[in-house]
Amino acid sequence: MALVAGVDTSTQSCKIVVCDAESGELVRSGAAPHPDGTEVHPDAWWDAFQQARAAAGGLDDVEAIAVGGQQHGMVCLDERGAVVRPALLWNDTRSAQAARDLIDELGGPAAWVDAVGLVPVASFTVTKLRWLARHEPENAARTAAVCLPHDWLTWRLAGHPGPDGRGLDALATDRGDASGTGYWSPTTGQGNLGEYRRDLLELGLGHDAVLPRVLGPAEAAGRTPAGQLLGPGTGDNAASALGLGAVSGDVIVSIGTSGVACAVADQPVGDVSGAVAGFADATGRFLPLVATMNAARVLAAAERILGVDHDEFSELALSAPAGAGGMVLVPYLEGERTPNRPDATGALHGMRLETTDPAHLARAAVEGMLCGLADAVDAVRALGTPVERIILVGGAARSRAVREIASAVLGLPVTVPQPGEYVARGAARQAAWVLSGGAEPPQWPLADVVATEVEPTPQVRARYAEVRDLTATRP
Repeated sequence: MALVAGVDTSTQSCKIVVCDAESGELVRSGAAPHPDGTEVHPDAWWDAFQQARAAAGGLDDVEAIAVGGQQHGMVCLDERGAVVRPALLWNDTRSAQAARDLIDELGGPAAWVDAVGLVPVASFTVTKLRWLARHEPENAARTAAVCLPHDWLTWRLAGHPGPDGRGLDALATDRGDASGTGYWSPTTGQGNLGEYRRDLLELGLGHDAVLPRVLGPAEAAGRTPAGQLLGPGTGDNAASALGLGAVSGDVIVSIGTSGVACAVADQPVGDVSGAVAGFADATGRFLPLVATMNAARVLAAAERILGVDHDEFSELALSAPAGAGGMVLVPYLEGERTPNRPDATGALHGMRLETTDPAHLARAAVEGMLCGLADAVDAVRALGTPVERIILVGGAARSRAVREIASAVLGLPVTVPQPGEYVARGAARQAAWVLSGGAEPPQWPLADVVATEVEPTPQVRARYAEVRDLTATRP
């Protein structure tokens, strides 16, 4: 039995799954935490990988490895491959002004959509490079190469940088992760590999730099020193779609650190409003995507306020009526990416004496978070992408309250796969694809799924729409 490994180097942790290359059956797994914060030295990711590998029983017996990773993070390397400064992660919003400046300098949102299929917001790498050039010019000048978290970890797995400090030319990535940088175009270049817009890289960083080579979906990125094949890897959302076996018509709603609604599409999309990013996926197709910064942490914050655990919180939310008696939580607790309000704060509207109890607050928290994701699904649909099935994943999908209220708010049946590490599974499936050399990834059937359908509650979204713009900004 050939074994493959998939790595999820996410915002919060490193997770590794070891799977049967033919069937996708999980053999063993391991995990280790990442540091908190929006700025992390990449060495912490390498340390967590080592711990997760040990927890998974080692990887000596696997034949191929691939990495799925948090998108957009800015990893800057000097000419010898050393990290220039801690990486700025996707959820670091200090580059919000840089995003606005870049939009204006290129000629507005439409110019960016034409160039790279998206409109810059603080999440994207190009905006972080502009922030670096403006606020840390010495570090910008030292930057000889720019890569992303999954690129960097794959590069380290290949044994780079070597003792002589060389190896920048071995950096590699894939379409899915490159599409979130803000300086790669999915619709130009040779074949379907797109091409870098080095003029936009220079607009951000102030000078040219080495960028990872963009590989095809099943093209090897090299080998480990032990001889194991390395897949090209991809961004976390593309890896999740691959792990779930999503096809055209599927919309994946993921509720983790961030909230995501993305759909597999056969054609690229462009949205001048900036709500939908025209990303690529890990198979040669496209992945129009809307991301929110406030997802599972909103529920965790409400649980802390109420002093309850996950199960008690779920019971409280389901015990309150739909609409929480008119109470609405606008969940911009960490600013927001979509809509683009990096300095916004959360707000609780419509409190009355009869609704000032734990159940109504729990219900408002779940509904508020889900209303933001419902807006995201609508934005994807508005660009002509079919919405035929909702697949709900992420840690919060394990909550019965989230599943039932999601179906009510979205107005659609919700399919929930069995809990699993689908980013890591997608990376492992990619590794199996590279190992097989086939034209398509191996068919890995999912375990039994749960379908939830309850009566729609359109009044909840209508009430949310009335108050979502009534938020303050951080002082």
